Amino acid sequence: MSYPLLPKSSFDFLKLLKKNNNRDWFNAHKDRYLQELKHVELFADALLAQMNKHDVIETLSGKKSLHRIYRDVRFSKNKTPYNNHWGGSFSRATKLRRGSYYFHLEPGNSFIAGGFWGPEPADLKRIRDEFAFDAKSFRKILKNKTFIKNFGTLTGDQIKTTPKGFNAEDPAIDLLRYKQFLLIKDFTDKEVLGPNFIKLVNETFRSMRPFLNYMSETLTTDVNGILTV
Repeated sequence: MSYPLLPKSSFDFLKLLKKNNNRDWFNAHKDRYLQELKHVELFADALLAQMNKHDVIETLSGKKSLHRIYRDVRFSKNKTPYNNHWGGSFSRATKLRRGSYYFHLEPGNSFIAGGFWGPEPADLKRIRDEFAFDAKSFRKILKNKTFIKNFGTLTGDQIKTTPKGFNAEDPAIDLLRYKQFLLIKDFTDKEVLGPNFIKLVNETFRSMRPFLNYMSETLTTDVNGILTV
């Protein structure tokens, strides 16, 4: 099966934007931006079609998945008005399917990610309760060869102390300290611009499923395994 390629021009535009990150330059090159944006939309559409073969995604289209290139600079020290990357995310459908998928395409810094960036306090507590009760199933996922090959290890912000209400001597204390749960895989520019990139991304997203399934089951049941949604 052939997939639409992300053309080199899409990265060339980002390189120029990085050097000329101001409104005058961007407005003068708006037509080229829209042309390259269309390429990224086609990429995201093709990726979405593949992902819906093994998951159920509520994001309606590749276009809908894309993040704005315009930066929100209100609370940032970095006042450059535009992002230097193409980015997008896909949300899993229904309350029974938790977690989301993200792609970030940038010269020299492309990656995909999935998981939970900012769990609500109640969700974070529920995950920690599950780890404290029995973390064996989750550790088995983290030790899987395919998981290690794609993601290396679980990443995300952690606290340095013991979460309130938990025991510092708990065997799962290393997991209990996480407050984000992220899986990340990097890609080279050659891979991103190559003919198999959509296939590579789709297969990598699919390999996140044991992790997402574990989290989904945890977050939709109580400690007795009874469905709560």
